[in-house]
Amino acid sequence: MSTDTTATASSLRYCRRSNPARARLPRNQILIGDALNTLGTLPSASVDTVVTSPPYYRLRDYQIHGQLGMEDRVDDWVDRLVSVCDELARVMKPTGSLWLNLGDSYSRHPRFGAPPKSLLLGPERLLLALSGRGWIVRNKIVWAKPNPMPASVRDRLNTTWEPMFLLVLSPRAYFSLNAIREPHRSTRAPITKPPTGIKYGGGKRPPWAGPLAGSNDGLLKARAEGRSGHRLGKNPGDVWTVATAKFPGHHFATFPTALIERPLKATCPERVCGSCGSPWRRSGQRLQPSFRCNGAWRPGLVLDPFLGSGTTAVVAERLGRDWLGIELKPEYVEMATERIQADRARREEVINNNERRNEK
Repeated sequence: MSTDTTATASSLRYCRRSNPARARLPRNQILIGDALNTLGTLPSASVDTVVTSPPYYRLRDYQIHGQLGMEDRVDDWVDRLVSVCDELARVMKPTGSLWLNLGDSYSRHPRFGAPPKSLLLGPERLLLALSGRGWIVRNKIVWAKPNPMPASVRDRLNTTWEPMFLLVLSPRAYFSLNAIREPHRSTRAPITKPPTGIKYGGGKRPPWAGPLAGSNDGLLKARAEGRSGHRLGKNPGDVWTVATAKFPGHHFATFPTALIERPLKATCPERVCGSCGSPWRRSGQRLQPSFRCNGAWRPGLVLDPFLGSGTTAVVAERLGRDWLGIELKPEYVEMATERIQADRARREEVINNNERRNEK
């Protein structure tokens, strides 16, 4: 892994002029090839966020040489993904994030790495390996599926969710919570007198709180003013109910577009400095450059090293972000290209129709 995995205040304080290699980063295109080898051709510290779903262990055979997911043992699969994530750490900016959708598999024989019928714990094995290499695991999101795949099993529960992990390289990683806040579902009357008792304690830690326990009085000010929480809405939390996507092509593991929107809004900046790449941030309704950057900007860029059917690229363009995809299988490259172009044409048609209405 690259040793440049932390972002200090001094390293981000002033606008850093771009390295000429950064200008060579491809944008809004698909690179055909193996994820690990192709990542090795990209410049360092050039990607704002990564959103991807690598092939799960031994669930699908994509029938192409060099594919990931068909290794003999789950630990071999983990090792290959760790190598990919090492390269992702290099190409990501210090403020970048990695969103990793990764489901588990059930073993059918001890040779795969677990007793028959046992979960292989592939995602957990990978997280532990990445944590040991300097990654910070910020969230485990539950992707709850209201329309899960039916299963005929009778000795366990059906699988109705998948995890999505959020990992960063630095405690100062870019994250715009305000961009993904949701409306409050409840209202409150103003509190006439401050609460008392051991539960709140006026900012003091109650005696039952362990050393890693958080504060539980953060909403006192909002409740005193009769608000349920933050003025812009509530934190959406880590359980996301999103229906699985139907896709007419021959790709059998398609991201729902709704699953990608929050990660992109929260961690792929709308704009970054055109010289140093620092993210612009919102102050109220105004989008401002960070620190002492000049006025030039370009959209933030999301990378998907396992692009598949192209969902990450489609959502990125809808949200005004740049994207870069890597895909090993040429048939999927063609499929994703057609999908991206078709979605782009539909958006342009809507814009043209609106302009014609406004002219009348």
